[in-house]
Amino acid sequence: MRISLIGPGDIEFHYQNLLKLDRLKFDFELEGIAKVLAESGSDLVLLPDKGVSLNIARIYKEKKGKNVIGAVPLADKTFGIKHLEPYINMKLNEKPFFDYFINTDNWFLHDLIKGLLGDVLFYLGDSPGTSGELNYAIYLYKLLNGKKEGVEVSGKYVHPEIRAGKKFTIFVYSPFLINKKLSKESEEYIQKFDINLVYINSSAQLKQELNKISNN
Repeated sequence: MRISLIGPGDIEFHYQNLLKLDRLKFDFELEGIAKVLAESGSDLVLLPDKGVSLNIARIYKEKKGKNVIGAVPLADKTFGIKHLEPYINMKLNEKPFFDYFINTDNWFLHDLIKGLLGDVLFYLGDSPGTSGELNYAIYLYKLLNGKKEGVEVSGKYVHPEIRAGKKFTIFVYSPFLINKKLSKESEEYIQKFDINLVYINSSAQLKQELNKISNN
């Protein structure tokens, strides 16, 4: 199973200032999430950049997680990826941190497909960037599954690494949202497009839900 991590980059502003999470509580949550992900045998895919996703991936690696995959718009000519280079070249115990990379071509395509690079999209907080990636994933999934009249296109045609299939699931980590849930509008569209939405309240529940998916 591959899990696409999507979360805010500015940890201090988002989790401490906006959510008012105590740093010890926040670190405890990350530890629990990463431990469950590592023990599940799942691969992680994320943008190589600062933020909550990278912090989880670090702990996941320390706990002998399987593969950490970097999704990078290597051919982008508009904004470039120079700011990502320190993270792309990260090492852990003298070995490359990222096991391999997926080329998402440019930032515009990257934002559209990032959430669909996993069998599961794991949503770790609501910021302008993450909400964009979430909503693009929902909308593009609609298109790829024939739910827009006159549009017929497969995921592999859009990008060969798209993994979201007929049983695509979105996990939302409730402790990392101010209101604990997505908007009612988002919930209704997710249901309309036959996406499985699960609110995760703890690492223990995350383990249960991953087991359910693995056993189906």
